[in-house]
Amino acid sequence: MADLTLTGKNPTSLTADALVVGTCSTSDGVAVVADQLPAALVEQLETLAPRLGVTGARQEVRTVPAGKDVSADVLVLTGLGERDADGTFDRETLRGAAGAAVRSLAGSRSAVVALPAVDEEELGAVVEGALLGAYAYTAYREEKAATKLAPVETLQVATPFARSARAKAAVARAEVLAAAVHGTRDLVNTPANDLYPASFVDAVKSAVKELGVKGVKVSVLDDKQLAAGGYGGLTGVGQGSARGPRMVKLSYSPPKPTDKVALVGKGITFDTGGISIKPAANMGAMKSDMAGAATVLHAVLAAARLGLPVAVTGYLCLAENMPGSNATRPGDVLTIRGGKTVEVLNTDAEGRLVMADGLVSAVEDGHDVVLDIATLTGAQMVALGKRVGGVMGTDDVRDEVKVAADTVGELFWPMPLPEELADGLKSKTADIANVGERWGGMLSAGIFLQSFVGDTPWAHLDIAGPSFNDAGAFGYTPVGGTGVGLRTLVGFLEGRGTTD
Repeated sequence: MADLTLTGKNPTSLTADALVVGTCSTSDGVAVVADQLPAALVEQLETLAPRLGVTGARQEVRTVPAGKDVSADVLVLTGLGERDADGTFDRETLRGAAGAAVRSLAGSRSAVVALPAVDEEELGAVVEGALLGAYAYTAYREEKAATKLAPVETLQVATPFARSARAKAAVARAEVLAAAVHGTRDLVNTPANDLYPASFVDAVKSAVKELGVKGVKVSVLDDKQLAAGGYGGLTGVGQGSARGPRMVKLSYSPPKPTDKVALVGKGITFDTGGISIKPAANMGAMKSDMAGAATVLHAVLAAARLGLPVAVTGYLCLAENMPGSNATRPGDVLTIRGGKTVEVLNTDAEGRLVMADGLVSAVEDGHDVVLDIATLTGAQMVALGKRVGGVMGTDDVRDEVKVAADTVGELFWPMPLPEELADGLKSKTADIANVGERWGGMLSAGIFLQSFVGDTPWAHLDIAGPSFNDAGAFGYTPVGGTGVGLRTLVGFLEGRGTTD
């Protein structure tokens, strides 16, 4: 991750590869939002804006020569859109502008970011966006290509709050969140030949060790222990692969916690669909079907690094869904942890099976609230597209998740769990079927999960679309793994930590 510092110096005096400043749309055209740029240069840029293709639109990025009065080599103009009614810009706009600008500087070594932040909270948003934008996944690239794609190494953020204790705290929080998002992205981007249940366990242990997080304990159930313990969902999904399933429990326990929260993550390290095999087109993206587990891992570690007063336990439900000779067949019946039986009508609806084991385990352990996060249904993308996740569950918990998402700048939309859809999950053979009617598939999946949490307050986050960006990069979001959901989970935990 980029090395970031705050500075109170005039940004034009700082030597760097690039100086990032903001532009915004106005009724008269374009305004350059940089108080410390020379007035003559600002006037020149605003005059030339139409010919430079600069409109000031959100996340628009243009690079121009810096001029003799600026020590940086180039100026990066990043769009902020229109000002709010009070003349400022909201935090997500600042995050996006900083992220888009820094992301555009791949291959550069240093940059100065001078965006308008009227208080320490807005400064935190700028820092967060810049760090999130300073990301590239180059593990499998040749050295020359990796160097060209490498993110900015050093960032200086110019601000009048450079010496403020609140500003330093905001930066420290942003660094923890960015590191957690980067860690999530790295796991999602790792190809399935190198990331499978057992190696995912190794990655968990390495992450705990490398971050030096105190108070975090890791326990693992292997395939034999899962079978003996009645974890029929994980066992049934994983038995078609030569690489058996795992359940990882990751616990952070501060002294005198305000709440006990469970996070359950879907960790299908590759999803062929099993016997109900998927079409070949775009199947490669199914290496990302473990994004929920990766998010839970790094959310727990972030909570520990931030020292939140909330006890958090993550349940990573890890399996590889393969059509091997021992694979579960359509029509088979699996017994989930706790005894509920499931008729498997479609082996490509496997995520909910492993999540059922995780949810039952979380409820057994006793928590004030359970959240689960999963790349669960294609129906999520049909309903909400590829950038907006769905959240459903107990009304108050669902709404609490939505508030957390809005606060951190992630896109989630509350969805219902209509009782009538439960009829579609009735089985003639078992307690419940793993798929229902075609219509409202995201909601039916939520209802299926709901049947395993009993009366425990709960919410389910479906991130099938937002977790993996197979289109062009935007804002602070790269191509590939996005890390979506991480900041929402941490925001939720922070909110629980401040509840009286």
